[in-house]
Amino acid sequence: MSIFWLLAALAFLVVGLWPFGPYQLTLELARRFGRFPPAPSTGGRAPSSFAICLCAYNEASGIRAKIEDLMGLREAFGGELDIHVYVDGADDGTADILREYGDSIDLVVSAERRGKTHGMNLLVARAEAEIILFTDATVMIDRGARAVLERQFADPAIGCVCSDLTYVNAGSSATASTGAAYWRFNEWSKGLETATGSVLGADGSLFAIRRRAHSPVPDGLIDDLHISLAILCDGWRVVRAPELRAFEPHTTDEGDEFRRKIRIACECMHVHFTLWPRLRRLDPWHLYKYVAHRLLRWLGGYALLASAICWFGLFVSLVGMIPALATVAIMLPVAVLAVRHRIAGADRVWNAVLAFAGASVGVWRAFRGERAVTWNVAASARRPQLAEPVP
Repeated sequence: MSIFWLLAALAFLVVGLWPFGPYQLTLELARRFGRFPPAPSTGGRAPSSFAICLCAYNEASGIRAKIEDLMGLREAFGGELDIHVYVDGADDGTADILREYGDSIDLVVSAERRGKTHGMNLLVARAEAEIILFTDATVMIDRGARAVLERQFADPAIGCVCSDLTYVNAGSSATASTGAAYWRFNEWSKGLETATGSVLGADGSLFAIRRRAHSPVPDGLIDDLHISLAILCDGWRVVRAPELRAFEPHTTDEGDEFRRKIRIACECMHVHFTLWPRLRRLDPWHLYKYVAHRLLRWLGGYALLASAICWFGLFVSLVGMIPALATVAIMLPVAVLAVRHRIAGADRVWNAVLAFAGASVGVWRAFRGERAVTWNVAASARRPQLAEPVP
């Protein structure tokens, strides 16, 4: 019986952790021994017109800084950057601040909350540029973006370009430090995915697409993931450009981050439900990448929980039920104290556990049919001094 518990515990552990090391190893091996086209290839025509789309809810504390940052980005684009902004029923004066910019931006103000996806669909429909950028209200963008986009989209096979995101406040809390460390790992993973074909999903902080590759996103689905995966399903490449740099503050409160994980996982699972009939027709390599990275990342918390149960079953089979329960009863308060006093990085481990738990709750809610149509930026992720110029 002990062998059964051991093998089951190891199997579930491997499944739960596959997106966080083993998956990247398979990409590295494929990159070294396989043949994949470079990104970008040369010989195509560089795009000449650009637009950027931004949705905002209650962002009065930082929206002026954000628009000033976009104005500076427009100058870096030689004036050839249309700015489209949607305000989603804000009640804190966000729209009034944006109205001060008059004809400098294309502003759409909704009297009621309709959600970010609704807003982005509306803005893209109004945009006429060849290349559409998507960004968030708390993000700063490197001024060299135009040259990067011209080089990437000169490759006619590329339909979507993902940015390189840096969290600027990694040292502010254990939550921010854990999130920033994971995101550096995620950026490395996207680099490997690009080197072996395509990235499996863009991040909403900053990404760009060909206007003609866009299709409207159903309400209640996370727009960045749906747009980029739909473009991949249409036969375009989705790539990461490390020179397309974006900067954003991470949440610093573990409760904010837990709630954010729930919302994102719920939306992502609905994207999976909607696009799976198309995703399953991807070539075998990219289907593997999707399942091994995206899908297992959302479902991994359940595999790790099953592994923990199996480890406990193994322990019971070795020492008996009473000693096993007594050991757990002793370890739990010790673990709580370790997290509370930040002993040996226990607070970071706790934040990683919360990330898995939040994703698991979000997946459960998605299976129950819940939707996260509207959004609230976590208070601990807001930074009023947003727009110190980016070089």
